[in-house]
Amino acid sequence: MHTDAHRLRKAWALGVATAALFLLPAIGAAQETRVVEDETGRRVRVPVRPERIISLAPNLTEILYALGADERLVGVTSQCDFPPAAERKPRVGDVSHPNLEKILELKPDLVLGTTAGNPRSIVPALERLNVALYGVDPRSVAGVFESIRHVGELVGAPDAGETLAGRLEARLLALESRPQAAAARPRVLFVIWLTPLITAGRDTFVNDLLARAGARSVTAALAQDWPRLSLEEVIDRDPDFLLLPRTPGLAASLERLSKEDPWRQLRAVRENRVVWLDEAVMRPGPRIVDAIEELASALHAPASAAERAQK
Repeated sequence: MHTDAHRLRKAWALGVATAALFLLPAIGAAQETRVVEDETGRRVRVPVRPERIISLAPNLTEILYALGADERLVGVTSQCDFPPAAERKPRVGDVSHPNLEKILELKPDLVLGTTAGNPRSIVPALERLNVALYGVDPRSVAGVFESIRHVGELVGAPDAGETLAGRLEARLLALESRPQAAAARPRVLFVIWLTPLITAGRDTFVNDLLARAGARSVTAALAQDWPRLSLEEVIDRDPDFLLLPRTPGLAASLERLSKEDPWRQLRAVRENRVVWLDEAVMRPGPRIVDAIEELASALHAPASAAERAQK
């Protein structure tokens, strides 16, 4: 009986050791990490190859899909609607109000966030829970290309990141070389929201996007990233064009307001110089050159812009 017990313990120990031997490479790979610096200057310990990624912004979701890393994307925000397949991913709340409990339920080994929309409180909250959070902060169109490269390198797809960024840079260079790029630069007001009226300031990728599309933003000198303007300030600036993203609710709001004073005092409203742009214009991701091309075409073809305003 003693001999049988001894043999049983020996067999059990051998089984555990054998199992541990087979599990060791997987555990080692899962725990292999490195320290990187994100775009906000934070030092973050991240997996060498993250397998469960959560995106806290639509542009980051689009980047991950464009890099072919979507199979490892386990959670997105409710605003992540492009490509359409992203809408089938589990939701972790809004960009401005991510749900910490839902994030934790999905057991991410990497969370991608943005300074343009995510609350600052999410940083210490995830740090306390030892969840890696990498923040992006593109302040220019070139910064968007660099974010694509950074995310590609971060998720183990550096070649894909370099290829995508390089392709976008080449398209932008070709666009800026066209004759229309040297044409007159209309003065524009980019409207993110109407009530209150929110626009884009100096140190933002939107301001750079407008300039590259051949426009002069009437708020380019404002120091705030996303300043609010009174209608009196808008009238005083008197832009040639109003530019708005096709965000739900904006068209109805503008239609109502444009029938009232002082909105109808605006020359852009009176002359129907209102250009509606794809929401990609607000997303610093793979479609940013599409947005620049669309805007450049609209601004240098007034008839086309007027037609767009009727839609």
